[in-house]
Amino acid sequence: MELGSVVQFLDNKSILVTGGTGFLAKIFVEKILRVQPNVKKLYLVVRAADHKSATHRLHNEIIGKDLFRNLKEKHGKSFTSFISDKISVIPGDISRQDLGVQDSGLIQQISKDVEVVLNLAATTNFDERYDVALGLNTMGVKYVVEFAKQCVKLQVLVHVSTAYVSGERSGLILENGYSLGETLNGVGGLDINMETKVVDDKLNDLRLQGASDKDITIAMKDLGIHRARLYGWPNTYVFTKAMGEMMVGELKGIIPTVIVRPTIITSTYREPFPGWVEGTRTIDSLAVAYAKGILTFFLGNLDSIVDVIPADMVVNAMIAAMMAHASHQPPDSIYHVGSSLQNPIKYFHLQDYGFRYFTNKPWINKDGKPVIVGKVRVLDSMDSFHRYMAFRYLLLLKGLEWANAAFCHYFQGVYSQMNRKINFVMRLVDIYRPYLFFNAVFDDLNTEKLRMAARTSLVEEDMLYFDPKCIDWDDYFMNIHIPGIVKHIFK
Repeated sequence: MELGSVVQFLDNKSILVTGGTGFLAKIFVEKILRVQPNVKKLYLVVRAADHKSATHRLHNEIIGKDLFRNLKEKHGKSFTSFISDKISVIPGDISRQDLGVQDSGLIQQISKDVEVVLNLAATTNFDERYDVALGLNTMGVKYVVEFAKQCVKLQVLVHVSTAYVSGERSGLILENGYSLGETLNGVGGLDINMETKVVDDKLNDLRLQGASDKDITIAMKDLGIHRARLYGWPNTYVFTKAMGEMMVGELKGIIPTVIVRPTIITSTYREPFPGWVEGTRTIDSLAVAYAKGILTFFLGNLDSIVDVIPADMVVNAMIAAMMAHASHQPPDSIYHVGSSLQNPIKYFHLQDYGFRYFTNKPWINKDGKPVIVGKVRVLDSMDSFHRYMAFRYLLLLKGLEWANAAFCHYFQGVYSQMNRKINFVMRLVDIYRPYLFFNAVFDDLNTEKLRMAARTSLVEEDMLYFDPKCIDWDDYFMNIHIPGIVKHIFK
């Protein structure tokens, strides 16, 4: 496996990127424009009704971000014209044929020009409506693959999935793909076309019943969880992403194809600068809740490995895979991009980093007072969690229910609010439980081969760093990641 030169590979290259406003897409775009300003064109597909709306999203949600500050400083007054020349923003919707692009002339132009397709479009909400998740994460992949096959100069299709398509399996998770209709629990009958029919039939029934938008959303979320668990996946997100991988395998034909499976993605490690993050991700939301004094307990096994990987390393792995597989070098591959095998970190490390950081630099509340943090209570099993909830909340809720009945529904508002909050917490725990007690590591044999190729054959030696062994987790979390989260929250 030979990689050659990143700069040469990207020179005069046309790349189509779906999910253009997403976290990884922005980091990818910035990296390409920074290391090779002579890239021919980056076509960014963004969800928008028209070109004006798409352009607004480009300026506000992509190049307007602090992420692009180094590029702005480098190009100065010519930055706007540079972006106009290099980026073509495309209003579309990948859950539709031809990526939802209405202009047939534009479709022809892109299909004649594009050499690399990078599919980053997805909904990452674990509790997404099933119709939305199926449309983006599964059927959207189908339409991206079909479009890629129309691109006459295509060298490679890179599809970004997630390592957690493995579901709740334990042990060593190999970099293996899914065949069409394969399930995690061995239950037969998984048919993607049938899944779309299940969704359509359910939506039609709900509309005939006059269901409200809120009721339809709840029903669609419940349907997603039900269908996922029927076939062995814990939630709608990973189920629809697994079916997306099946679409790639089934439809790709002869085009060179790569599937990249990142684990939990965190803030940038080095480029374009350390600690850039956007949105509050799973482990970050726990850190913020702890800092604010809201997190009163932690549910999970502190000895479980939490597989995290900085975003810039994921992007570098994507580019390396893109180069390695362009025009059929090695056979199609799946790459796990994570840290659990090479440089594992556990939940008790995260607990320690949070305690040390926010003890030294406490969160300032809305009254201007520092929040004093301490060691939170650890519930290391679902049984201990249910006992905790019963004694702390459910008995109080039962008492409110009796009082509400005795006093002619005087406490109805308080009772309903508490009931909603408890139900919300129970649902979140139900959805995230598999990851709090995760007992697996992700094999990265293919990715290690890619790293070896980067070390031995890459002209620009350190341009595509993605080896987690180089990360000092203590330094990263204490001096890069947690400060990056705090900075993002206070923007």
